[in-house]
Amino acid sequence: MSVDNAPMGAAVIPVTPLAQNCTLLWCTETSEAVFVDPGGEPERLLAAAEAQGVTVRAVWLTHGHLDHAGGAAEIRDRLGVPILGPHEDDAFWLDGIESQAKLYGIDGLRCCTPDRWLVDGDTLSVGQLTFGVAHCPGHTPGHVVLHNTALGLAFVGDVLFAGSVGRTDFPRGDFDQLVTSITTKLWPLGDDMQFVPGHGAMSTFGHERATNPFVGDAALA
Repeated sequence: MSVDNAPMGAAVIPVTPLAQNCTLLWCTETSEAVFVDPGGEPERLLAAAEAQGVTVRAVWLTHGHLDHAGGAAEIRDRLGVPILGPHEDDAFWLDGIESQAKLYGIDGLRCCTPDRWLVDGDTLSVGQLTFGVAHCPGHTPGHVVLHNTALGLAFVGDVLFAGSVGRTDFPRGDFDQLVTSITTKLWPLGDDMQFVPGHGAMSTFGHERATNPFVGDAALA
C-alpha cells in the first residue's frame, strides 16, 4: 500500500483461514499505530507491530464478524488499548464470535464489547492521522467505513470488494441497504479514493463505479 507524501505507514496482513485483511496502520511522525480489523492470529500481528517499531494505541473495527474482530479482545488484554467500533447495531455479532468460530472450526477467537461504539460522523485519530466514520449498513447492520479524504484512503471492511460487494444473506443483511450505503456514503468521497477491502486486492471507488457488476454506474442505470 502506498500513499504519496503522506505521514502514514501501513501493512496489510491477511489473518485466519478466511484470509481477512487486517491492517497495521501507523503515523510516521509519531510511530503510533492501530490495528484495523484484527480478526485473529494476535501473536503474528503483535510481532508485525514490533518489527515496524511502532506503538499500538487502539483497535478499530469495521464490523462484528469473527474474521474481523476475533483477535481484538486478546490484543486489548495484551496491550491495554481500547477497542473502537463498530456501530452498536453489530453487538449481536460481537457477542457471537466464539459460537461462530466453532462453526468454522477456528480456534482462539473471542467475543468482545468495544470500549466505544461508533456512529456516523465520528472521527478516529492515531498520531497525526484522522479518519472519518461512515455508518454503512447492509452487509451487517452496524458496519462502518473509515476514511481519510486527504490521504485518499478508506477501510471498507466487507461493504465493497474489487469487482464485488459484501454478502447480504447473513442475519440482518439487506442488499438494497448495502447499495444505498455504497452509493450515498462511499461514491461521494471521490473516484480517486483507494480502499482496503476485508478480503482480496485493493481498488479505487472510481474503478468500481466503472466496472463493478453490482454497484457500478452501468449496473444501477
